[in-house]
Amino acid sequence: MARFKTINDIVNQVAVETGLHRQADIFATADSSFDQLITLANSCGYELLQSDDWQNFNRTHKIVTQSTDTGIYDLPDDYAYMIDQTAWELTNNVPVGNLSAQEWTYLKGSDLVSYTIYASFRLNEGKIWIFPYANSSQEVPDGLTLEFEYASRNWVNSHGVQGEYDDKCVNPDDIVLFEPYMFERLLKARFLEARGFDSSMATEQLNRAFTSWVGKDKSAPILDASQRRLTVNYLSDCNAPDTGFGK
Repeated sequence: MARFKTINDIVNQVAVETGLHRQADIFATADSSFDQLITLANSCGYELLQSDDWQNFNRTHKIVTQSTDTGIYDLPDDYAYMIDQTAWELTNNVPVGNLSAQEWTYLKGSDLVSYTIYASFRLNEGKIWIFPYANSSQEVPDGLTLEFEYASRNWVNSHGVQGEYDDKCVNPDDIVLFEPYMFERLLKARFLEARGFDSSMATEQLNRAFTSWVGKDKSAPILDASQRRLTVNYLSDCNAPDTGFGK
């Protein structure tokens, strides 16, 4: 995690920039300014999390069905939101459709439950409902493997220990999984605002940092206006047969 900083380092950076003294442990100091900085830092994490689709928080969730299931499944504990069009049924290698409430009731009302060959789902009551099995008499097949990508709400690596994450900082060695400079600019702007000081320069720095790192966060093809094109040609349902590969 060398590219990221601990919350202790981030808060101290902002503290020194705003005229405060560095603390060995920001959670142990009696200086109330650091209580405010820690509270604001946790708010900044939530603010940044919802501001863009940061690839650092992409996770994969897998559901393997059993015939005793209801067709309704819990979402991951750290679930923030699903990444669109990433749901697949891997047993039969088909995409899983995302149904709106209207589409769900239409399919049920049209008696297509008995005829559908593809799995679909909707998010309902904080869970994932698989069509046509959820809330119906249709038995869930054994061994269907459903997989989708989602964004985690956990933007903190707890104590810097691999595989341990949280959605808030509670220890000085917790690592913030956002670009450090961008996070520091946001924290500084919010701290100055809370103290009633001029935050215009800090906000300008924040806007430049945010715009820069949003563009760098995810890979993208280079756009070429010339006739020379370097592209990757993938097999798809538009240019490949259902069978007969290699013949």
